[in-house]
Amino acid sequence: MPTLDVHGTALHYRDEGHGPPVLLFHAFPLHSGAFDAQVKALASRYRFLLPDVRGLGQGAPPSGPTEMAHIAQDALALLDALGLDSVVVGGVSMGGYASMALLREDPSRVRGLVLVDTQAGADDEAGRARREASAEQALREGPEAVVRAMLPRLVAAGPDSEVGREVAALMRAATPEGLAAAQRGMALRPDSKDILARYAGPALVVVGEQDGITPVEKARQMAELVTGAHLEIIPGAAHLPNQEQPEAFNAVLERFLSRL
Repeated sequence: MPTLDVHGTALHYRDEGHGPPVLLFHAFPLHSGAFDAQVKALASRYRFLLPDVRGLGQGAPPSGPTEMAHIAQDALALLDALGLDSVVVGGVSMGGYASMALLREDPSRVRGLVLVDTQAGADDEAGRARREASAEQALREGPEAVVRAMLPRLVAAGPDSEVGREVAALMRAATPEGLAAAQRGMALRPDSKDILARYAGPALVVVGEQDGITPVEKARQMAELVTGAHLEIIPGAAHLPNQEQPEAFNAVLERFLSRL
C-alpha cells in the first residue's frame, strides 16, 4: 500500500485499476479493503483511489478527533499529489460524511457524487452522547467491543455469515485510538443539507433495503436535495451493500459511472 506524506503524517491508500478516477471513502470502523469486490469487478475500466482513514486499517495514528473535514483534506492532498483535477467522489456511511465534507471543501474537484447508506444531517445531542460512550468503550476494550455492538446491525445476513466474518476482520484492524477518534469526529460533523442542495453535478444515492442505521427514508431525503439525483435500493442488504450484495451494487455503480 503506497503512502503520501501529508503535513508530516503518512496517508496510506490504494491506487487500483485503469480509467476514469473514482475516490471512495470506507465506512466506520472498516478500511479500504471493504472495496475489494468493486476493485475486482471494475478495476479494468476505472481507477480506484481508496484511502485508509487515520487509525483504521493501515491509517496513521490520529491526533485528536478524526473530523470529516480532516479526512477530506487528506484526500484532496492525495489528488494534488497524483495530479488529478476532478474525480468521482463517494463513500459508505462515515465515508459518505467524508464525501460531503470534500464537497464542502472544494466542489470543483467532484465530477460525480456517490452516497451509500449515509445521511446528510448532523447528530443530535443524544447521538453525540452515544458516540462518546462508544469512543470510551473502544478505548477501554478495543475493537471487540465495537464488533459486538455494531456487526449485527451492519449486515443483513448476520455476524456468522461469510460476509459478517469478512466485515468483522476489517473492524478488528482498527486501533482503539482510531475508533475513538472517528466516533468523536463524526459527532462534530455539521449538517450537510445545504451543501447537497447547492451541488449541481450528477449524484447517485444507494441504500440497503434492510438498513436500520440510515434507513431508506434518509436516503430518499438526500436524493431529493440534489437535483437529478438517482436513488437505488439494494435488496438483501443492510448497511454495507457494496459488501453484502456486491454484484447488485457494482451494476448500479457502473451504470452511474458509465454515464459521466
